[in-house]
Amino acid sequence: MFLFEDEANIVDDREDLLAILKMRFGDIPPKIVEAIYDINAYETLERLILVASNVPSLKIFIEELEEGEGSFRILGDRFNPIEAQHGGGGMSGE
Repeated sequence: MFLFEDEANIVDDREDLLAILKMRFGDIPPKIVEAIYDINAYETLERLILVASNVPSLKIFIEELEEGEGSFRILGDRFNPIEAQHGGGGMSGE
């Protein structure tokens, strides 16, 4: 029974991840959708949901997607969703 629940959570997380990407960046290339459907690790999908919610561009998300299961850090301006809107400089306007 626990295996079924894990699989259901993975399916839900895949769909959530794709929904976030579509809301933020529009149409998602089929290769990216396929790569997301190939992920079977719940922790990886959870990390990518956080990444998708915070990166300023799809390009950076794809770079993180290609990192695989070994990447855990989500730090720095690279993960600032406001960065893309303000064209750099951060929140202090520098």
